[in-house]
Amino acid sequence: MLRPMPLLTAAVLLFCSPAFAGDAAAGKAKASAMCAVCHGNDGLSQHPEAPNLAGQVEMYLTKSLEEFRSGKRQNEMMTVVAKDLSDDDIANLAAWYNSIPITVKTP
Repeated sequence: MLRPMPLLTAAVLLFCSPAFAGDAAAGKAKASAMCAVCHGNDGLSQHPEAPNLAGQVEMYLTKSLEEFRSGKRQNEMMTVVAKDLSDDDIANLAAWYNSIPITVKTP
């Protein structure tokens, strides 16, 4: 008899976790060259049209960059920037921005 919970848990872990973890140091170098102009050196944007990326969830960043690269998600600047990113570049950028600690202070 199959036990559904362990199988379900294994399936969720297999299909919902990233295929590989990125290298935050490599992502920092790539971000300095490509992303900092809009998203800031520390992932905190100085431009109202560019979102803050510091502390963002790694899986969300990976999915977003993959969708910009494929054209599924459209943004004039991001579509151009993401089209030449490799899978490793995307993983590294996501790891870098996710690794930046952020704090929130309630007003």
